[in-house]
Amino acid sequence: MAKQPVLHCSFCGRSRDEVKILIAGQDGHICENCVEHAQEIIAQELVAYTDTKATGSSNKLTVRKPIEIKKFLDDYVIGQDDAKKILAVAVYNHYKRLNQKVDNDVEIEKSNIIMVGETGTGKTLLAKSIARMLNVPFAIVDATVFTEAGYVGEDVESMLSRLLQACNYDVASAEKGIVFIDEIDKVARKSDNPSITRDVSGEGVQQGLLKLLEGTEVLVPPQGGRKHPEQKLVKLNTQNILFICGGAFDGIDKVIARRINTHAIGFNVNKDAQEFQHNNLLHFINAVDLKHFGLIPELLGRLPVITYLDPLDAATLRNILTEPKNSLIKQFTRLFEIEGIALTFDTATYDFMVEKALEYKLGARGLRSICESILTDAMFELPSQKIKTFHVSLEYAQRKFSSSKLSMLKVA
Repeated sequence: MAKQPVLHCSFCGRSRDEVKILIAGQDGHICENCVEHAQEIIAQELVAYTDTKATGSSNKLTVRKPIEIKKFLDDYVIGQDDAKKILAVAVYNHYKRLNQKVDNDVEIEKSNIIMVGETGTGKTLLAKSIARMLNVPFAIVDATVFTEAGYVGEDVESMLSRLLQACNYDVASAEKGIVFIDEIDKVARKSDNPSITRDVSGEGVQQGLLKLLEGTEVLVPPQGGRKHPEQKLVKLNTQNILFICGGAFDGIDKVIARRINTHAIGFNVNKDAQEFQHNNLLHFINAVDLKHFGLIPELLGRLPVITYLDPLDAATLRNILTEPKNSLIKQFTRLFEIEGIALTFDTATYDFMVEKALEYKLGARGLRSICESILTDAMFELPSQKIKTFHVSLEYAQRKFSSSKLSMLKVA
């Protein structure tokens, strides 16, 4: 008598004895485990298909005019009109480059951007706000984690891994994306003096960025190069990827001041103009100042557009508290609403918060720290109490802030 053949799942190869159910097909079989996995894959693919259909194909770009882009940014970022205009133009020109017909006579090159501004002035917020409205892959990376190839840390190619992840590893879409490199000032050259040790997290990173910014074919590890060395590399052309760099460049105001001579003396000195220069030194920034700070000339040549973000004054900070769609007061009001509590503030309380934020020189991020220090006790106690309204008076804000650890900071 002929021996019966042992049936196997055509997908995973398990035998009939190793599975609970083996479903027969025309030329093969499938087990219940493979059916479950197939169902999960179909659900994921349907979600991705639905999202693509709703937002439009990844290859089809929704072009918005620079004025429309700036109006969108105005909803989230207060002030900084010059930076918003330059960003809006750069993004719009990036769209046009991607949609241009190939012409043998004129080839439009990209204009990478570098933004300079004090901490808390809105560099990262501008990048995140642009990411909300774009129909191209967008990645925000931090330059502080990068080191020169071959040393402990991340290689510069890993920023392109983030871009690939943002577009679900679609290489064609990633090659039309935008990368925001935050904290670019942290990779400045540490010293002009020659040293026996390599500057692997400073000048070494800048040299690694050169070809990426200009445009070249890069072999990218999709899951990051250090933890998965056995993976297959993906070839990515960076010629059409727009790079936007941002950094605080702490101390560059002194470099600018030396160049424009803010300490002029004499009877004919215009004191108002001199005061404006002293308070708005970043208006006069150029590539020479960034070179003195520690960026190498080769990198600056690949970042032709330089813009600045103004320091935040009292009026701007006051607007940041209440005006934007995601303003701090609206966020905290919403947190209390979830508990069924109506939160209100005295107008004088806003002024007190702004005064302290200016005193500690922490920018817009300082406002959040101050709000947290004032409202922490209320957020701890009120959810357990049957209270429908909570009003923050100036006296309450002063008392809670003075008892917080934030008030013990020494002002420079």
